[in-house]
Amino acid sequence: MLTEHLDVLVIGAGLSGIGAAWRLRHERPGIRYAVLEARSSIGGTWDLFRYPGVRSDSDMYTLSYPFRPWRGTETMASGASIRQYIRDTADEAGITGHIRFNTRVLSAEWSSVAARWTVRAAVGTDPQPQTYTCDFLYSCTGYYDYAHGHEPDFPGLADYTGRFVHPQFWPEDLDHTGKRVVVIGSGATAVTIVPAMAGAAAHVTMLQRSPSYLTPLPATDVVAQGLHRVLPARAAYRAARVKNILLAQGFYQLARRRPERVRRILRRFAVRHLGDPAYVDEHFTPTYQPWDQRLCVVPDGDLFESVRQGQASVVTDHIDRFVPEGIRLASGEILDADIVVSATGLSLLALGGVTLSVDGEPVDIPARMTYRGVMLGGVPNFAYCIGYTNASWTLRADLSSRFVCRLLTYLDRHGYASATPVPPVGGRRRPLLDLSSGYVQRGVDRFPAQGERDPWIVRQNHLREAFTTPRADVSRDMTFTRRATPAAPADSTLEDIAP
Repeated sequence: MLTEHLDVLVIGAGLSGIGAAWRLRHERPGIRYAVLEARSSIGGTWDLFRYPGVRSDSDMYTLSYPFRPWRGTETMASGASIRQYIRDTADEAGITGHIRFNTRVLSAEWSSVAARWTVRAAVGTDPQPQTYTCDFLYSCTGYYDYAHGHEPDFPGLADYTGRFVHPQFWPEDLDHTGKRVVVIGSGATAVTIVPAMAGAAAHVTMLQRSPSYLTPLPATDVVAQGLHRVLPARAAYRAARVKNILLAQGFYQLARRRPERVRRILRRFAVRHLGDPAYVDEHFTPTYQPWDQRLCVVPDGDLFESVRQGQASVVTDHIDRFVPEGIRLASGEILDADIVVSATGLSLLALGGVTLSVDGEPVDIPARMTYRGVMLGGVPNFAYCIGYTNASWTLRADLSSRFVCRLLTYLDRHGYASATPVPPVGGRRRPLLDLSSGYVQRGVDRFPAQGERDPWIVRQNHLREAFTTPRADVSRDMTFTRRATPAAPADSTLEDIAP
């Protein structure tokens, strides 16, 4: 089997990967690229998750691509709508034909002599891996483990006689009509599933060990709709996008600087919807501060409305064990359940589980330091894409892809074959992801660290990065090697180091 060589290989055909491919096509015309996708279709996370009510928890004016405005009316769009949006973007831009489906990348090996990556991937059920080579490798796999969700060891689970499901692997044949449902968890997945199942189920109980902060947002953006009535479509989209960025960043900064004030604001929202201050204090008042963990969005307060109407309820307690009829709590109460949904969180996985090596030496990802939140110290011609934790994923993902394109242009302009970030010696190391959420804390040690100064820190501030990243010096703290010339020996390179 012949080895295919590309200028750039993108791993992943989800929201980030399709955005990266779009940027490569438009900012690097004529580039030879391919997108390697482990699944059989486009969409990534939005193709994987099919549980009831799955939707975005960021507004679509900021989650959508800046180069392809969102045309839907939903502020928080359904998973199916987002999946179709990504697919339409790929089709319209001519990207779909460059995607290699059912191709799961296993490993990537960098050779400094050849100045290229050798990438091995499993294709379908073929036992023989396919080999690709590329000059630059860009991982757009996000940070979720698609094969395994987080599953606590529940005592007595084998005794339970009902249906037990995980949202990440939602069974198509599950009918919850008229059933008693218990959803374990209090994060974004749980608060989405509960109101989505409440209408048809006999009753839905959200069982949580501790509360999370919920923030109700309108299901439709009336300001954006007004802008569309008075402005051209693209201008209205941009204005709505800027408005939402400013509101989200402003609220985040307020939460970090005046957490008690934000706690009071969120409590007032909950009391306004439920009309029961005692219930709010018991089930919707966390012990941590706002934005220590990501806020959970409830469109039009749908979860609160389900509780207020008696279709759903919240129980704050610990699980003692599963019993045949349901779950016995630490308090001794038994929750009867025909269906239990374990919305206990996700598992994190760095770089989609791909193993990297440089000149035969394995790359220990947790030991590396992130460069501008895009590259890894000491790893040539490699980039990865991770979005914001406090704003829409795409805002940062698109900045990362634009940086990659600028770096590729810089390499071509100066006749360089490779670029390697050179990490600082010593200094304090901090986690890449700065949330206290359980799913982050369980997996943060699988990711690179960040440092104390630019360009080795990751700022969760889009307003700042939207200005600085497009203007960032791509040569700072970077080592370059020149392309070999016919007159030069095959094993020699010239090296330039930028301060």
